[in-house]
Amino acid sequence: MTAAWVRRLSLTNFRSYHAAQVELAEAGPVVLTGANGAGKTNLIEAISLLAPGRGLRRATMEELAFSEGDGSWAVSAEIEGMLGLATLGTGIDAPAGEDAAPVRQCRVDRERAGSAAAFADHLRVVWLVPGMDGLFNGPAAERRRFLDRLVLAVDASHSGRVNALERSLRSRNRLLEDATNDPHWLDAVEHETAELAVAVAAARAETVTRLAGALAAARDIAPEFPRAEVTLDGWMERMLPAHSATEIEDRYRALLKDSRARDAAAGRTLDGPHLSDLKVTHADKGVPAEGASTGEQKSLLIRLVLAHAGLIKDMTGFAPVLLLDEVIAHLDPRRRASLYDALSILGAQVWMTGADPAAFGDIASRAQVFEVRNGTVSARA
Repeated sequence: MTAAWVRRLSLTNFRSYHAAQVELAEAGPVVLTGANGAGKTNLIEAISLLAPGRGLRRATMEELAFSEGDGSWAVSAEIEGMLGLATLGTGIDAPAGEDAAPVRQCRVDRERAGSAAAFADHLRVVWLVPGMDGLFNGPAAERRRFLDRLVLAVDASHSGRVNALERSLRSRNRLLEDATNDPHWLDAVEHETAELAVAVAAARAETVTRLAGALAAARDIAPEFPRAEVTLDGWMERMLPAHSATEIEDRYRALLKDSRARDAAAGRTLDGPHLSDLKVTHADKGVPAEGASTGEQKSLLIRLVLAHAGLIKDMTGFAPVLLLDEVIAHLDPRRRASLYDALSILGAQVWMTGADPAAFGDIASRAQVFEVRNGTVSARA
């Protein structure tokens, strides 16, 4: 077995579903069809919560609850994963009061887990959704978030480092705002900031290097999609191959100390990996992705996601669960067939959504097809 897959997905008071269950007979493609607004994306969003992080919409815990419910929600899945058969579950209880903050609970085989990072021992999840279409023309922060999602899929502890770095930077900014700040406190915070910054930069750089290799190795897979090249733009990342982590930490600490007055005036830290950028190039044309057409950008993004899924398979021995939301409708028949061939080579369980069943004609015979309608899911004959 070379792919982790969902055998049964159960939702309770989740988004548009009061209760729903989807059962799969095999690890092949899954197609969800239905009108816009029927709840197709809600289903795959539930699967995305079986991975570290906040899911494909980055929703708050309250936003995930069924509008007519008591505020609680639950997602459970029986999976064939990297450690064999397991049941993964996550959700929140009904709020105890108006001011009570929801606490997300995670369970593996009905035993409490510390966080969703525990799910990564069993399966990895990768997705491509319409909200990512503007990735190359949008702000660098969106590309960093996309990159961190790629890193997280191969290193479940990455989000903890990123969050810790953000907290450390906020602490430094608060100290700089105080005209009477204690330089010893600043020294201590900057010491921690430098350690976290280099750890985050190193994890990102390693993933980009691996992804670049995966893109090069898979250049003949999905030939109808443009070839992509990736690099990471940041001085710290450029130093990593030739310098030790200690050297880079010392340089960053000195830079932070020298920049205190400038950063205090700006109200933020103006240098570091929290400002690095993921650069993608349309290799066939030799132009940056942001200079490519809208269709080419979509195709480049698909190329990146396929290569990343392949990288996960190479690193773990198991293909991830792949979620493709409204991807097929934007492809011409030639690229659609090329995508299906690439997915077949990958061997992952792929969940695809679309309003038009005809768009899935080339794959319907080897897929499990479900119709989504008004909070219900039913298998199509």
